[in-house]
Formats: sequence, C-alpha cells, structure tokens
Amino acid sequence: MKETKPSPSELSLLKALWKQSPLSAREIHEKVKFELQWSYSSTRKTLDRMRDKSLVIQSEVHGIQVYKAALDKVETLAKYATDFATRVLELDGPLPIAMFANSKLMDERELEELQEMLNSWPDED
Repeated sequence: MKETKPSPSELSLLKALWKQSPLSAREIHEKVKFELQWSYSSTRKTLDRMRDKSLVIQSEVHGIQVYKAALDKVETLAKYATDFATRVLELDGPLPIAMFANSKLMDERELEELQEMLNSWPDED
C-alpha cells in the first residue's frame, strides 16, 4: 500500500496533535481555526478523511471522540523537507539541520533524529 502524504491542511491538524494529544475535534479546531480559516464542520470532515487514510487514530475517552497522530512527527517532517529540497530547490544532497534549529515543533532529541534521517537521504528512495 502506498504511503499517504498529508495535505497542507492535514499537516496543520497533525501539528496540533503532535504538540498535544489526544484532543477532541473541537479542541483541534480551536488550535487551527485562525490558520485554516474554516468551519468546525470542515475540521470534522477532514479528521474523518484523515482517519480513513490512517493519518490519525480515533478513540473514545469519557464518552468523547478524541484523536492522536498516527504518523511519526520526525519522519513526516523529514519527508516534507526532502521533498521540498528535491522538487523545489533541486538539491542533490541532504539538507543542513541548521535550517530546523529554531523550530517550535521539535525538541533537541527530535532534531538529532531528523539529522540522522537527513544524512541518510537520498539513499532511501
């Protein structure tokens, strides 16, 4: 089965879940509504599609449906970065980790893991 790459809006929902998880659809919507500028029903519909594509895991906690990311944060961001480097920048080698140094999404351990992934690129494709 081909791995599904999250769309930009799906990535926004995943980022909210990578920062805090599990979250209800309402909580996710509150975190992304200004960025995405869409209704709560659009957030719910997107979460349903993401569940169907195995991008998120839905479960129930105290009678409320909650979600958590099914995709690994570092691996997903590494794929986005390498895709950008090859398709947009037409680079032939790994990206310098320094470009991620001030990320609000990744901690030091995750940056080290990302560095390992980027150093092994493009061997994996």
